[in-house]
Amino acid sequence: MTQPPPGSLHEQAIASLGARIVAGDIPVGTVLTPEGLGISRTVLRECLRVLESLGLVQARRRRGTVVLPETSWQALDPRILSWRLAGPDRMRALGDLSELRRAVEPVAARLAAERATPDQCGDLTAAIVGMAATQRSANREEYLAHDRDFHRVLLEASGNPVFAALSDAVSEALNGRTEHSLMPGTANPEAIRLHEEVAAAVRRGDGAAAEEATRSIVEEADVAVQRLAR
Repeated sequence: MTQPPPGSLHEQAIASLGARIVAGDIPVGTVLTPEGLGISRTVLRECLRVLESLGLVQARRRRGTVVLPETSWQALDPRILSWRLAGPDRMRALGDLSELRRAVEPVAARLAAERATPDQCGDLTAAIVGMAATQRSANREEYLAHDRDFHRVLLEASGNPVFAALSDAVSEALNGRTEHSLMPGTANPEAIRLHEEVAAAVRRGDGAAAEEATRSIVEEADVAVQRLAR
């Protein structure tokens, strides 16, 4: 589906309406109408096409378009993840993403130790160098960009396209920590050391070590989030 231009009236309306549905402000079963939402019929029609593709709403004969339960949502779509992380469901969303990462990333790291190309090994190292250089501003975009790069490359280096397709979901987990003040100002040195350990294990083809270090990264991140959320 063609997406509205970023910042357009349609995109703003989609983001506003989607976030309200995900937050539960518009209950399941609500029939969406221009009058009830205070937006034009044309804008609403465009919104509903996008939201229906995300599983948030469904057009029903003789009823109109109704809000669907969470079980119907495209749970891994970055927009839905972003809306969950911005809403009252934030900690549960982070917990869900942490469970996904714990299930996938260690296995991806083990496979990367078998399949990573020299270029991918170089990209992992470059991401760590960037993280180390910006570790005193770990709650800012530059550090976040390097961290996202590391995990994206690791998933791609697994050689499994299904794992690689999860990189946007992992990126949203990392984004959520930074955007919602769940990252410390200075990165935990242990976290950076673990990233270095993963990259080294991938380079030397040690799948068991890469898997174990990656599991530790996800667990360390989970503990850090819980600590800052208190």
